[in-house]
Amino acid sequence: MSTDLYEKVKNNQKFHQLVARRSKLAWVLSLIIFVVYFSFILLIAFAPDILGKPINSGSFITMGIPVGVFIIVMSFVLTGIYVRKANKEYDRINQEIIEDAQK
Repeated sequence: MSTDLYEKVKNNQKFHQLVARRSKLAWVLSLIIFVVYFSFILLIAFAPDILGKPINSGSFITMGIPVGVFIIVMSFVLTGIYVRKANKEYDRINQEIIEDAQK
């Protein structure tokens, strides 16, 4: 990338908005998964009996299994939210920035 083109992108207001919006979303989604995962770890550390209880009487499946699956599914869902937002909005703004820089 030429220095002139780099400076045009760097000085573009849309570029700064894109970086700020993308960073904010990434931090929010990261914080959500951090809270969910860390809560799970604290539950394991301080109240393991809750996760060790069977779902139904006579069941071999404990509460820990669906909670663990929930955390995994939550990670995929949050990743999907970011990808959808990136494909729908961020890619369009990125293309506008490139077009503005090439003028």
